[in-house]
Amino acid sequence: MSRRSLLRALGAGAAGATLAGCGVPAAFVEPGDRAGHDSSATDHTLHFANWPLYIDTDDDNESKRPTLEAFSKRTGISVTYTEEINDNDEFFGKISPALMNHQQTGRDLIVISDWMAARFVRLGWVQEMDRAKQPNVATYLDPQLRSPAFDEGRRHSVPWQSGITGIAYNRKKLGREIRSTGDLWADDLRGRVTLLSGLDESFALLMQGNGVDITRWTADDFHEICEQTEKRVRSKHIRRFTGNDYIKDLATGDVLACQAYSGDVIQLQADNPDIEFVVPEEGAELWAESLMIPNLARHKRNAERLIDHYYDPEVAAELAAWVNYVCPVPAARDVLASSKDEETAALAEDPLIFPDDAMRERLAIARDITSDERMDFAKKWNGIVGL
Repeated sequence: MSRRSLLRALGAGAAGATLAGCGVPAAFVEPGDRAGHDSSATDHTLHFANWPLYIDTDDDNESKRPTLEAFSKRTGISVTYTEEINDNDEFFGKISPALMNHQQTGRDLIVISDWMAARFVRLGWVQEMDRAKQPNVATYLDPQLRSPAFDEGRRHSVPWQSGITGIAYNRKKLGREIRSTGDLWADDLRGRVTLLSGLDESFALLMQGNGVDITRWTADDFHEICEQTEKRVRSKHIRRFTGNDYIKDLATGDVLACQAYSGDVIQLQADNPDIEFVVPEEGAELWAESLMIPNLARHKRNAERLIDHYYDPEVAAELAAWVNYVCPVPAARDVLASSKDEETAALAEDPLIFPDDAMRERLAIARDITSDERMDFAKKWNGIVGL
């Protein structure tokens, strides 16, 4: 099971709805109050919080993480790495009391999905990075990921990994190709289709199926997909809404087509080459999960150095070969292509890790759901899904 498949965004978790959804004034932190005393020059340590299964490990010893160890060896900075993020809303609730009360979180670097990162930026809970001290990020960051609507210029965030939300299907069992989102609604797929349950994970692809530009979607676009989805639930065309369990359904053949994440499908294909991933003709969502430095972090400079380490194409290639998501460092492709190992070199040609130009033309980053919209939209969606 991949890291991304663990994500089940609940749309309006208790903490998220209370703080970000209602825009509690006391929660916002002014720019001048975000930086703390940086001990990086004298304290060569760093606390990095990430998701499970989201970093390379040694084949013989899973407790060793080669790319992190290489950083420590080169810089002398010791990294405390914790796999403590299992859900965006859950982690929000875990660290929000400290952030809203102007206290340290005990973490210097975190990785959260961009839709949640948007909340942190709006609330002023993360620090702006010094790009002058991150030459690799400035040079190698994928142009398509450089300026999301929630963080123009990526001043507060840097993608850790990226991915695509598209369609996975079993071509052999279905007996035909799927090329568009509309193909999901064909009669021969009635009761054999699943969608993702999380609002932030699901809405963009459905809107794209209606021809919507997801970089500027409207409330009317949202309500239209809700109406369409409700009808398909009532007609039992949609089998159910899922989290990570769509992987099992697709592997067993209980489901023939589903909304899916690109990185999961790469792993499924290793066991079943009949599983295919499609970026629909109308488009698919390109997303990222990003590195951010929380307010009052005690080792900001060390965190900035670690981020830049992962934007060295050699390091990015090593990480990409292990996690199999869309690499935010396109230059890593040449590194993998030059590998003497055939399996590793083949990754350079995988469009789900390095999308080609034709695929990129169909990818877009959805504008995030604003704090004013979130509570009503989540209530509406969760009522359809049954959460």
